[in-house]
Amino acid sequence: MAKRKTKFACQHCGYESAKWMGKCPGCGSWNSMVEEMEETKSSRRGAFSGATASKVQKPQSITAIESTTEPRIFTPSAELNRVLGGGIVRGSLVLIGGDPGIGKSTLLLQTSAQLAMKQNKVLYISGEESTKQTKLRADRLGVKAEELYVHAETNLELILEAISSMQPDFVVIDSIQTIYHADVTSAPGSVSQVRECTAELMRVAKTNGIAIFIVGHVTKEGAIAGPRLLEHMVDTVLYFEGERHHTYRILRAVKNRFGSTNEMGIFEMKESGLEEVLNPSEIFLEERSQGAAGSVVVASMEGTRPVLVELQALISPTSFGNPRRMATGVDHNRVSLIMAVLEKRVGMLLQNQDAYLKVAGGVKLDEPAIDLAVAVSIASSFRDAASSATDVIVGEVGLTGEVRRVSRIEQRVQEAVKLGFQRIIIPEKNLGGWKVPDGIDVIGVSTVAEALQYTLGG
Repeated sequence: MAKRKTKFACQHCGYESAKWMGKCPGCGSWNSMVEEMEETKSSRRGAFSGATASKVQKPQSITAIESTTEPRIFTPSAELNRVLGGGIVRGSLVLIGGDPGIGKSTLLLQTSAQLAMKQNKVLYISGEESTKQTKLRADRLGVKAEELYVHAETNLELILEAISSMQPDFVVIDSIQTIYHADVTSAPGSVSQVRECTAELMRVAKTNGIAIFIVGHVTKEGAIAGPRLLEHMVDTVLYFEGERHHTYRILRAVKNRFGSTNEMGIFEMKESGLEEVLNPSEIFLEERSQGAAGSVVVASMEGTRPVLVELQALISPTSFGNPRRMATGVDHNRVSLIMAVLEKRVGMLLQNQDAYLKVAGGVKLDEPAIDLAVAVSIASSFRDAASSATDVIVGEVGLTGEVRRVSRIEQRVQEAVKLGFQRIIIPEKNLGGWKVPDGIDVIGVSTVAEALQYTLGG
């Protein structure tokens, strides 16, 4: 009788070892090595029989390949279409991750119903709920579509049989960590299972032209559970962000082979499910207090969409040896850099002050165009002088205190005009080359000190 071999695999990066180790040499994580059974040659042959049986193609010159435009399938949700790059591409494999209870299953069940209402055959495979539990959630969301089929299964071979017999247009796998391949001896959710199951689903999607959505669990650090290879294998990676205690959810693309990764979709969680937010700027500014020191409005670009959000800063004397620097929604290191510029170039004594910054609404801003707004909000709180409630501030700040140009300035100004703002502070280099719309005063500044002169009077 042959001896069964075992190995130890890291659940974070997939590193394999013949013996257990407390720290993974591949990624440096602790206590991530899990014992798994070694795969036999017969199991590997069975797992890849479909790929080896396919017809071998010869290499072609790129100039000889016919260029075709793949038509996209538009969903009734404009926010989802924007994040996907303009709609769903047939044969694509899309991975959606997010915290537990954030609304991943709700979003996919609603999207499945919307696609089924347009005479598309959709197969929703649930590995975490029974068909009756899925039906209860569908009744709560008001889902009634004849072409939406629900199947509760975790065995990959049975799932592939169901796909082969039904030939659906779309497939939803909820979730990939619950699916297992019978030929792989490790437990569901392990590195080997997630890798093999995703590879089989990718082969089915590409060979049959079926768009497949898979849900991925996340770790406590916020990354998608399983090997990093999972994100490399799929075509699109979407993250569903937001706090469960707030009603707004943000769908953001971090990888997209068919579109931009800078797009963002905003939804609101209600009793009847997720509803798209068509004008997020109004949502983020509706609770803004008027005349409060440290509060400014910045025009940020999320892909091709301008969004006006409120930046809040609180500067207070420290009671510790080292002052605290806390930031929510903006980069902590960038805040420290801007405070150093204010202290060196403007003369503000901030080395003995605690600084707390927050972006209202739970949005994360990571573009350089918010630098000037961060500087003005810190100076406003430090001087206890409020800026005008009708001002919008845009600009990148350099280490010498200069204000540098930003991209898409015309779209930012148009969004400010639409929401009724009367003045916008922009970099001086962005003046000219475009028409200033009526109803707003555009002021160009070249330094941070000049911007503070206009907004705070000194």
